[in-house]
Amino acid sequence: MTLPLERIYLGMLGVGTVGKSALTLQFMYDEFVDEYEPTKSDSYLKKVSLRGHDVEVSVLDTAGQESYAGITETAYRTCDGFIIVFSITDTASFYAVNDFMEKIALLRDIGHVPIILVGNKVDLANQRNVSQREAFDYAARKNIEYIETSAKTNHNVQQGITFFIRNSYFFKNMYLLHV
Repeated sequence: MTLPLERIYLGMLGVGTVGKSALTLQFMYDEFVDEYEPTKSDSYLKKVSLRGHDVEVSVLDTAGQESYAGITETAYRTCDGFIIVFSITDTASFYAVNDFMEKIALLRDIGHVPIILVGNKVDLANQRNVSQREAFDYAARKNIEYIETSAKTNHNVQQGITFFIRNSYFFKNMYLLHV
């Protein structure tokens, strides 16, 4: 009899048009969808091997629009980790990161949930409006990781998200040992 795989729940957060769905689809299926269609909320499942140990990763791709706030609030309460995405071409999306951090802190013990900040759309570096330094400094102040990705070119998507999954898995299991 095969035991069910342990599941890690990750929430993909960020305002609309930053590439949350594109990153999710690139990670799950190695494909890029060029047409933008607003997401209500989707959940994706993928088996990932972490140093020989298989786990299921459930990624909740949340809506960036406030009209779906109830779905997002559920994600804040139940996810094992959060990927907060902004576009390096959109300063407002970067400033909105703090709103997501505050919401996580309001609903969770922020010291006990892994968070990674993702600056997406590095393929549009010539249109950059958020500097690497600004993003790294913010992440350092919040004690979270920061990576830059391109869902379009698959730059850093697989490595970055898999690294974060590994940390979330480790964090979840270490936290459960001490509760």
